Amino acid sequence: MPTIEGNAVRKLVIACDAGMASSVLMSVQLRKRLDGVVVEHSPVDAIPADADVVLTHGKLADRARETAGDRPVIAYDRVVGDPAVAGLVEAIRAGDPIQG
Repeated sequence: MPTIEGNAVRKLVIACDAGMASSVLMSVQLRKRLDGVVVEHSPVDAIPADADVVLTHGKLADRARETAGDRPVIAYDRVVGDPAVAGLVEAIRAGDPIQG
């Protein structure tokens, strides 16, 4: 399972596919919470090669893992208040390992 240290994360990509703008909403929220980390959204089938970690809805996680290669993929279920997102933010801030 791919792992990265939180303090090595420079680019977080939120991978989406539903077209409901949830990834845009989440990227705005995370930009405010993660200083020094580029946060952007991308189609799940076109994850940029320079992404350090990928955040995606649980239903898209398998597809994201196929595209993400050796980068951690973190799955969430809720756009607002999901514990997986909170844990990712905390790991990046604290420099803790991120595994996904």
